[in-house]
Amino acid sequence: MELSFAKLHGLGNDFVFIDDRDRALKLTDAQVSYLCDRHFGIGADGVILVRPATSEEGDGYMHYINADGTLAQMCGNGVRCFAKYLVDRELADVASGHLLADTLAGPRPIAFSVDAGGKMTEATVNMGAPILDPALVPVDAAPDSRMADGTPYVGHLRLDSPWGAFEFACVSMGNPHAVCHVDDWAALPDELFPAGAEKSLSTLRIDLPGPFFETHPAFPEKTNVEFASVTDEGIAMRVWERGCGETLACGTGACATNTAACLTGRAGRENDLMLSGGQLHICWNEDGTISMTGPATESFSGTIVLP
Repeated sequence: MELSFAKLHGLGNDFVFIDDRDRALKLTDAQVSYLCDRHFGIGADGVILVRPATSEEGDGYMHYINADGTLAQMCGNGVRCFAKYLVDRELADVASGHLLADTLAGPRPIAFSVDAGGKMTEATVNMGAPILDPALVPVDAAPDSRMADGTPYVGHLRLDSPWGAFEFACVSMGNPHAVCHVDDWAALPDELFPAGAEKSLSTLRIDLPGPFFETHPAFPEKTNVEFASVTDEGIAMRVWERGCGETLACGTGACATNTAACLTGRAGRENDLMLSGGQLHICWNEDGTISMTGPATESFSGTIVLP
């Protein structure tokens, strides 16, 4: 089977886009993995099928599949790239500067800017309100904290590991996140860093605790795992994504990390989030929703023959 595709990325978090507006495509897990393979396929963190909107107001539905073939409810970088795909191909009203993306996590309103050629350069996505109810995140833990309005949440979940105990704040942005803010890198065990390296976020061997906590029994649907540190410039973070491993950026992860930093008193409601692939601006708005602003880029397009 030969497929036409486009490759897009948001801060290095990359996706294979396929036009499936006739809803005829049924990819197997093996085919998704092949497309995402960086040696034999195109190479990506996931596949996004562009389908007709599921709501009357929507401009299109983003069907996002992780690199391992599992379906995901939401992807923050992916939805900005989805907006770019629609805008650049005039599948949305470019002149309005707004569109509505339907996702499994619900509709996501998007405001966008374009260059002189009408191509989208940046988008601000209303990511909705963070979900804190443990049963909905989901996380198998009782609430241990409350917001000022009385909303209960899991903000200090202590989980043991082969490298000692780690503390997580648990947030869903339509997909589950476990956020660990590290205040003292020197206190972590030597095994989590390359021999002789200074202990820091950038040197953390995230491939060790990442998959361990991703599949921890406390998370019945697995979880995305973030390690973060508040700095003078904002919040630095790295992410181990559920279903695909470490990625250069994660939009929902940035929203969850910003939420966790605010909940635990480490930062205010609005911050720059510094990820391995670049920077996102996140704001937890007074109405309870979270806005995410960042770029999207198309790398190339072509055809591929699936085995």
